[in-house]
Amino acid sequence: MQLDAQPMEIFDRGRRFALRERAGRRGGDGFLWQIIADELADRLVDVNRDFRDVLIVGPIAAYASQILASRQVRVTNGQAIEEDRLPFAPASFDLIICAGTLDSVNDLPGALIQMRQCLRPDGLLMGHMFGAGTLASLKSTLLAAEGERASPHIHPQIDLRSAADLLSRAGFALPVVDTDTTKVRYGDWRAVVVDLRNMGVGNALAGPRPFLGRDVGARMDRAWQTRASADGKVEERFVHIHLSGWSPSEDQPKPAKRGSGTVSLATILSPAKPAD
Repeated sequence: MQLDAQPMEIFDRGRRFALRERAGRRGGDGFLWQIIADELADRLVDVNRDFRDVLIVGPIAAYASQILASRQVRVTNGQAIEEDRLPFAPASFDLIICAGTLDSVNDLPGALIQMRQCLRPDGLLMGHMFGAGTLASLKSTLLAAEGERASPHIHPQIDLRSAADLLSRAGFALPVVDTDTTKVRYGDWRAVVVDLRNMGVGNALAGPRPFLGRDVGARMDRAWQTRASADGKVEERFVHIHLSGWSPSEDQPKPAKRGSGTVSLATILSPAKPAD
């Protein structure tokens, strides 16, 4: 029996782009994109490196001028390409930025490997995804409203440690992964859905959409209100996982060889002897 080496298509590729296109037509407040762009710009300021060719993947490409600020670079706009099907030759870019969509890629390990291959030696990847804990209030409200008929509406996200493992397995040098959280208070679960639609990051899971019943709105209203505080609002969380890594290069700093230290850790940690 021959096993299929291709990863299972968890996400509908056509649906992912349809969500983004609808968001563009809506022209709503994509405030989360602005938050991500601000953070990327701040992080890039701290990188003392010249870049010539930059690829920006996904809707965050609309914020290219803000992220790159005054850097004089050639930018390839990758809004319409798929993260795990990059159509570029190896060593095409010095910097790749991919943010806001990595958590809904069918082949995330493959996408990271392709990005590393598209980087020149000592090229930088700056990535972002929504991590575990995102939309916890909306998820729990849906589960409570559906009861025993619960079905997936929001795809699972990975945690910080898993993201770090993926970056290392993809072959990046000097990988760094960290997290922060945006907290927003909502008076209605429908407002959360509106924000997701404005971002273009709604439910892109493959498969049919189950019918939730005509009274699903009322059931979700009741479930939402049980979670509300005294002011009638519920806190929703958007957990940001930021990833960065460098394409391997001979010029990069290397960790010292095992056993090359001149002072033992036991000596450093041992209590000091009192003076005579």
